[in-house]
Amino acid sequence: MFTMVANEYRDRVPSGYPAIVDDVDRGVVGIQLDPNYALYFVSDGRQIFADYYYRSPRNDARSSASREKFAGMPFDDHRPLDGNLSDQHLRNLIAELISRWNYQPCIIHITDT
Repeated sequence: MFTMVANEYRDRVPSGYPAIVDDVDRGVVGIQLDPNYALYFVSDGRQIFADYYYRSPRNDARSSASREKFAGMPFDDHRPLDGNLSDQHLRNLIAELISRWNYQPCIIHITDT
């Protein structure tokens, strides 16, 4: 699935990306769409986690007016996963990353996911 996404996004992302990370010995497998948008599946030896890395834009001042939210702050989302990860769940996790990348402010290529 990562290879399919990488082929689809090769001409939409910065040069050198997307990068597929395949380091099973260290317990990491994932994809980077650019330096600020990535999904990794990591293991601590006992459990599997999905790690999202993305920039958190402040594109709606009305929803953030009552709290501080700095545009462009990196966001790390560390989610525990069930050991029986289905293909559908994997596709949904990848689709969430793609959606976050597609809807970032000032993106040149507008695409459907």
